[in-house]
Amino acid sequence: MKATRLNNIRKNIILGIFAVIIVFSVNSCATSVSFLNSSIAPAAQGKVKIKTDNNKNYVIQISLSNLAEPTRLQPSKLTYIVWMVTDRELTKNIGQLNSSKGFMSKALKGSFKTVSSDKPVKIFITAEDDASIQYPGTPVVLSTDKFQL
Repeated sequence: MKATRLNNIRKNIILGIFAVIIVFSVNSCATSVSFLNSSIAPAAQGKVKIKTDNNKNYVIQISLSNLAEPTRLQPSKLTYIVWMVTDRELTKNIGQLNSSKGFMSKALKGSFKTVSSDKPVKIFITAEDDASIQYPGTPVVLSTDKFQL
């Protein structure tokens, strides 16, 4: 009876250790970078999470809060565009930021997710009048520092 109980305790401990190892190994694969404070949108806060997928592509995920609507900026703009600086010093338009009002809140939230074969070293967001623009304009609303993956 005691031997069975002891074996069950050992199994639970081993399973617990295994679960902790898996959780830490999954979280350690992603890099999380915060956006710097902005003079254009001072209340805006956000993070960029970057991880590699099974095909060695980079999954870029952005979440933002307290972001002003682009039409409220001076001068007024239509949309926010997410840009990536690659490890080869190329600047690429990687897409348009999705924004919405938060549930039970007036805070504007933004989210974005994409996959790139190029290695990112910096992410920034501009306010633009055209989502298909190929070169970033001004103002730069939010930006990260350069980072290492």
